[in-house]
Amino acid sequence: MSKFKNKYRVESTRKSDWDYGLNAFYFITICTKNRVCFFGDVREGGMQLSEIGKLAEKYWLEIPQHFPFTVLHNHIIMPNHVHGIIEIAKRDDVVVVETQNFASLQYPTPPLPSTPPSKNQFGPQSQNLASIVRGFKIGVTKNARPINPEFEWQARYHDHIIRNDTSFQRISHYIINNPSQWTEDRFHPNKPKADK
Repeated sequence: MSKFKNKYRVESTRKSDWDYGLNAFYFITICTKNRVCFFGDVREGGMQLSEIGKLAEKYWLEIPQHFPFTVLHNHIIMPNHVHGIIEIAKRDDVVVVETQNFASLQYPTPPLPSTPPSKNQFGPQSQNLASIVRGFKIGVTKNARPINPEFEWQARYHDHIIRNDTSFQRISHYIINNPSQWTEDRFHPNKPKADK
């Protein structure tokens, strides 16, 4: 850990050479604080959402209404965490190549060079993954607190940039099957703390 203003801070887990506003598929996991099971229970291999779990589901599905450049893929609301794949698909990140005899071909713009980023190097911060996650968390929190004033999210979240179809399929399969694997899940409340 390093110090900022003479206080220790937790280092970022984000890739320093990646623009999290780029068109890509992102697998994210967001946990409740202390892994408290606010979202419901797994019964007979399926999720039974609580009232707060239904809010999490609702606000997840509304992400594209607030961030129109997003496409949602598989997701699951688990008792104390959310898994999902969010695709950032901004239309202005596409170069259209006009041809005479074929339909126009579309190529993604090349990625930014691999250089250490300076502050806000990557453009509007409201159009990146962190803003999407923050908006989702705020929406759930605001509406969950009247139901249970103790509701809180863990401060951070985990992300993984999906780089190929094999990885996309493996992660999609993991998300879909997460409820059936709940008793073995590392986020299960009965797992020893060292496994969390």
